This record gives sequence, C-alpha cells and structure tokens, in this order.
Amino acid sequence: MESLNVRAVLFDLDGTLVDTAPDIAEAVNRMLLDLGAPPLPLATVRGFIGNGMTTLIRRVLQESRAACLDEAPALALFHRHYGDTNGRIGQVFPGVREGLQALQKAGYRLACVTNKPQADTAALLEIHALAPCFDVVVAGDTLPQMKPHPAPLLHACHSLHASPTCCVLVGDSPVDVAAARAAQMPVVIVRYGYPGADGHGTMQCGAFIDSLEDLPAVLDGLGAARNAALSARAHV
Repeated sequence: MESLNVRAVLFDLDGTLVDTAPDIAEAVNRMLLDLGAPPLPLATVRGFIGNGMTTLIRRVLQESRAACLDEAPALALFHRHYGDTNGRIGQVFPGVREGLQALQKAGYRLACVTNKPQADTAALLEIHALAPCFDVVVAGDTLPQMKPHPAPLLHACHSLHASPTCCVLVGDSPVDVAAARAAQMPVVIVRYGYPGADGHGTMQCGAFIDSLEDLPAVLDGLGAARNAALSARAHV
C-alpha cells in the first residue's frame, strides 16, 4: 500500500511567507504618480495580489482610471520601481521562520511556488534570508503556466522527487486552493494572508492555520486521515 504521509510541503510566497503588500503598493503608487494618477490605498492593492504582476497592473489601472491605460509601459514602470521596493518595507510573517525550521528538522522537503517573477522571487527570499529554507523554487516565469494551473505545483513535486499524493500546498488565497485542487493535493490556508474580496468564506481546504508553527501538527493529522481513508478503501 502506498504511504500517503506528507513528506514535502509547497509554499506560496506573497501573503503566506512574507507580507509583500507594502512593497508592492509603494511601487504601484510610484508608477501611478509617474502616470499622473492618484495613489491607491494599501488595502486595495493587497486585494489585487495573487494572480501575477500583469493581472495586478491591469486591475490597478482599471481601479485608478489612469489616463494611460496601456499595460506595457505601466508594467515597465512598475517593475522599475519594484526593483527598489521589493523586500524593503514588508516583513516575514510571525512564525514563518520557526515553522519552516521545524519542518526541516522533521525531514520535510520544502518548495516555494509563486506567481512572482523569478528575479523578484530570488531577491525577496535572499533579502529575508529565506532562500536556504527551500530545496526548490518555482516562480511565475519558470513555466508557461502560473497558478491556478496545476503545472507549477506538479513541476515542484517532480523536482522534489515526491509524488503529489505525498505533498501539501500551503497558501492564502483562492488561487492556491484552485491550483491544489487541479493538482489533486491537499491545501492548508493561512488566515493572515491575502484571501481576496470574498475572504475565507468560499475557500474549502484541508485546514486553516494562524501560524506556520501550527503546520507540523496539521500535516501529521492530514497524513493520518488520508492513510486511514486509503486503508478503508482497500478493505472494501
């Protein structure tokens, strides 16, 4: 019988490991200033995070009704400013370092799977000293597809030499839930992240947690429950 004990954990980045909204909002508002448009509140920009930079800028331009609605130059402006703000304002969420260290000590292999471009991802993980925690990093431009497509998750599993049945995704948004479902793996959602306009009400997941320090116990429970379900099916 195949063991379903979870031995690899995939993590979203923005809103799950690092509170990147202040960095992103500052770059967005510098971009809007360049375009002659008024700034947007942090809470508004936070609600746009999770589907990649191009979608974020599209939604920012729509929200701000900027005179220049051409996404390409706006995106170029944003990337220029984000190079200065990335990792400089936001902080690692409480409990993240402790949770990652506990998982490593328990023998889990860890991956970061994000829709953020690779260059920005690498810089952010390096600035916050999180890069050594991960065996694999899959960024928004590693593959042609991004979350909620399952390909980034499956690519991370393959790179970790782990079956998707032995992996769990930890995220904060409906994008993560949809990606995990498509990859047929459980998903754990952090309550402190960027859940979008609908909040957590519509998200169906294996568990909600308030801190990554709670994750090892949750993973033990998920693994035990799945093994029990498989055993029950085998005896039917």
